[in-house]
Amino acid sequence: MMKVGVIGAGAVGSACVFALVMRSVAREIVVIDRTRARAKAVVTDMRYGAPLSARVAIRDGDYRELAGAALVMITAGVNEKSGGATDRSDPAGRLKLLDTNAAIYREIVPQVVAAAPEAVILVVTDPPDPLADLARRLAGHDRVLSTGTYLDSLRFRVHLAETLAIDPASVEAQVLGEHGTSEVFVWSGARVAGVAVMDVFAQRGLSAEETRRAVEQDVRYANITIIEGNNASQYGIGMVSAQIAEMVLRDEGAVIPIGCYNAAYGVTLSLPCVVDRRGATASLEPRLSAEEQQALRRSAETLKRAVSRIEH
Repeated sequence: MMKVGVIGAGAVGSACVFALVMRSVAREIVVIDRTRARAKAVVTDMRYGAPLSARVAIRDGDYRELAGAALVMITAGVNEKSGGATDRSDPAGRLKLLDTNAAIYREIVPQVVAAAPEAVILVVTDPPDPLADLARRLAGHDRVLSTGTYLDSLRFRVHLAETLAIDPASVEAQVLGEHGTSEVFVWSGARVAGVAVMDVFAQRGLSAEETRRAVEQDVRYANITIIEGNNASQYGIGMVSAQIAEMVLRDEGAVIPIGCYNAAYGVTLSLPCVVDRRGATASLEPRLSAEEQQALRRSAETLKRAVSRIEH
């Protein structure tokens, strides 16, 4: 099955479709939006450039046309700008959007499952972790992923690389827990070509404390910085979502920090997980410092409180 559904043709949904086409992930992409004309316009625009990539059929449709999809991305809902979640001093962050977007998911997810009962569901809408818990309950299966902290981890790598004037591909660094204000930066495991980042800081004469604070600030508020300049944070998440789809469709067994339900924490949160055609099939427990472990537990508690708000 090389068919992908994308629900929501706004800024993020369109970026997801564009990235799917450019990465040649699927042979068929179905785009659904509550405004059919919008989905049709996005699809028409993409179709004109699609011959420059591998062969792909892109079309707008309704939920019935998701039949046979291996993966369905849900990007629908209010975003941070329209939902008033762009205040750096607000500890709620993306969780402010939860109640509104939960109502939208209650309408969408049952229709997805009715049309494509075998599909992996990828939750892209903010806040993705509690919405993934809701989607999992509505779907009645565990093949539900949240984009989680995969993008945060890439941002972490990019800002570390920028600080050190090196290629981000040489940096290994992860953000775990919530895709939100309680996210956990795993400094203890950050490496540059196998060398601990803290050792690299010392070798470069950088203050570990000041550098950590600056990098975390840049990563934690990257989305707000982007929104202030361009109204929506869309391209990075589109690229990430397309790569996750590729991992699922190609049954890769790739290991990335991604949101999936974790029984030990009782909630969907991000840990390094194995991603294949069944979704996230196993999670790995990284060795964390005592401070990081405590922060991860706090992040899980934050998410549990959020989920309890929408459990009705």
